Amino acid sequence: MIQHLSQILNRERLVQYFSVSALALILMIQVWLFGAAAALATGAYSFPNVSPGEPTWVIDQASVLSRLTRGEISTQLEELAEATGKEVRFVTIHRLDYGETIESFASQLFEKWFPTPEAQENQVLLALDNVTNGAAIHTSEGLRSILPEETATSISQETVMVPLRNGNKYNQAFLDASDRLVAILSGQPDPGPPVIEVNIQTEGTFAKAEETDSKSATIIVVALLVVATVIPMATYFLYQAFQ
Repeated sequence: MIQHLSQILNRERLVQYFSVSALALILMIQVWLFGAAAALATGAYSFPNVSPGEPTWVIDQASVLSRLTRGEISTQLEELAEATGKEVRFVTIHRLDYGETIESFASQLFEKWFPTPEAQENQVLLALDNVTNGAAIHTSEGLRSILPEETATSISQETVMVPLRNGNKYNQAFLDASDRLVAILSGQPDPGPPVIEVNIQTEGTFAKAEETDSKSATIIVVALLVVATVIPMATYFLYQAFQ
């Protein structure tokens, strides 16, 4: 009788041990999957300070622009600042903080870099998040007479977006945005948004990168949950079989 009770207690302890181990494994996977995404998020606080007149024109944190493109844009914006006193800066990021939008990010970064009305004068900031391909422009009050809100929106949502919708052409998107901003802020006629060509194509069946990543993560979680459930059960039955 005592030996039988001892065997029952040992089995219960074994099952409890593997159940706790499985739960710990599940929690570790959840932290790995969801914590990693949060660690990669970006906020205005993570960017170094930039002051008016400082020759920092392009910050490509998302690494979507070539060195040639960054150099060409920096030269254009440097010449614009020297000729007119108007400064434009481009920022790319990879993944926003939870609950953040590209518009709120651009606004916060603008306020961080140029905290006073005097510092904000003649400043323009174009920001893009390459996960959602969302873009936004934030400008100073003094520039809105020559760069009104509707024009700024057209630049971020048309000049930038058209090349991105046509194959994620980031270099072209930012070069086109730079050309248009430089023309407007130099007092030249607005060249306007790009002409959109309508091409009829059959819908592809290939999954997007974001969809693939999401499906892969789901498969991993499901597989681990199955393993975490099966192992304690199999251990229990094997233990009973050899008693």
